[in-house]
This record gives sequence, structure tokens and C-alpha cells, in this order.
Amino acid sequence: MEAAEKPVTVLPATKPRRMRFGDLFRPHEPIARNYYVGTLVFSLILIFGVWSLLSYSGVVKPSFFLPTPTQVVTAFGKMIETGELIQNTQASVFRVIVGWVLAAIASIPVGILMGSFKIFEAFFEPFVDFVRYLPVSAMIPLLILYIGLGEEEKIAVIFIGTFFQLVLMVADATSHVAKDLIDSAYTLGVSRWRIMPLVLIPATLPGIMDALRITLGWAWTYLIVAELVAADRGLGIMILESQRGLRTDKIFAGLITIGLLGFISDFIFKWLHRVLLPWSPRLQSGSYNAFNLALLRWFNPLMWWQWIRRPSRP
Repeated sequence: MEAAEKPVTVLPATKPRRMRFGDLFRPHEPIARNYYVGTLVFSLILIFGVWSLLSYSGVVKPSFFLPTPTQVVTAFGKMIETGELIQNTQASVFRVIVGWVLAAIASIPVGILMGSFKIFEAFFEPFVDFVRYLPVSAMIPLLILYIGLGEEEKIAVIFIGTFFQLVLMVADATSHVAKDLIDSAYTLGVSRWRIMPLVLIPATLPGIMDALRITLGWAWTYLIVAELVAADRGLGIMILESQRGLRTDKIFAGLITIGLLGFISDFIFKWLHRVLLPWSPRLQSGSYNAFNLALLRWFNPLMWWQWIRRPSRP
């Protein structure tokens, strides 16, 4: 005789607990998207409001020390109309990109070797640690003597400023690859010559991508140093010349331009990180915040291309 089936007890669905104010200050705890985006918007409004209050009220004396938003927008418009801002931006972007790309091409292999093999670490680390503490500005006289006053000298300043830092960041990311991952590959029959392309490099790529994103920001800081000597165009020399003429409105315009370029490059790296490295621990742990995810969703070129190519409805 078949045993009678026991009745199945269906538990009521539990409602998600509402976020409390104290939850916002839990370390490494995700928060709701509306809280994050709302706080971000509030911070921007607060900064703009304080700037407007101090500049329009005349609290800062003399007034040219802190230009008003209207003066900065006017300076933007005049420099765009005359082509000054476009030409200087193009010159600076060229120098930063070339110097940073050359540094990345040279430093990534060295960093991977240093982080993977102790023999290469012993060979490269003394020189890298010695040079990375030297101020780049102190090397400008030697660079002028060896290279000259052309574009090569300015690119070399950016290269030196980013190369040695990037080497150590890549080496650190490579050295933190789990030993268990390598041992598992050996157990599965992977030879030591294939460990590098099959295990070490894929596991290191997320860290390398973050290092590239960070050092690109450093490259922009070295731009001012690079354009100190014999530069006729560039955002750095534009800011320096504006400082001599007390044109703080143009200084603010140049700083905002650099900040916007940095924001765009940062977003591009985060998008590439998400698209090219789906195995990244950052993506697996969900550490991308709500604002970044919203940007990645709405400004995803692949998504918009698929939307444009979608079949039309009859």
C-alpha cells in the first residue's frame, strides 16, 4: 500500500528588507541605485552651488581669483570659436596618448615577467625602484640635452612618469595570481611554457586593465610638466599662460576640459573591462556601482548598433 503523500507547506514569500539609514555606512555593502545616483547628483549640485555662491556673492576678493560659472562658460565659448581650445586639446591628447601607449607597450611585458619569475624580479627591480623615486621634472635638463626641445622630449617626460609606476603595478597584479590556479593547470597537463598564455596572462588582465586606467590619469598630471619647456600648444601651456595673465576663467576652462577627458577615458576603460574581461573578479563580485552600470548600459555602442540594425516591424 502506497504511503500517503505528506502535504507540502508553502512558505509565504519574504519581502526584501527596506534599506535603513544605518545600512548606508556598512563597509563594502551595496546600496540601492536610487540612493547612489541621488547622492552623486546631490554632490555635483552642492559643488556647483558652493562655487556659484562664493563667486556671484563677491565673497572672494579680488573677484578674478574665483571666476563665476558664467565667465567660465563665456571663456569656453570664445576659445572654441577661435579654435584655441580645440588646437590645444588636440596637441595635449596626442602627447598623452603617445607617451602612455609607449609606456604600456614597454612596461606590461616587463611587469608580467617580474611578477611571474623571481629571476626577472631580481634583475629589473633595483633599477625600477631607483628610477621611480626620481622626480620627472629633474630629468628635463637631461632630456633636452639628449633629445632636444621637440615633441619627443614632451612624450619622453610622460613616458618616464608612467613607465616605472606601471611596471610595478603590473608586477603586483601578476604576483597575486593564486598559486592553486597554476597548480591546477599543471595537474590538468598544461606545460610550463603554456602556463603563461593560458593561465597567468588571462588571470592578470583585470589587474592590468585597472593599472592602465590609473596610469592614464597620471599621464595627464605629467602633461603640465612636459609642456613647461618650449611648448607652443597644449592645455598645460594654455593654463600656465593664463596664470601669468591672471585669466582664471581660462584656467578653469582648461581644468574642466582635462577633467572631462579623464572622465571619458575612465568610462571607456570600464566599458572595455566589462566587455573584454567577463571573468574579472570585479564583475563576478558585483563591485561596479549603480552609476557605472547605468552608464555602461546606456552608452554601450554594441547595444545601440544592435538597436539600429534591428528588423523593422511590418
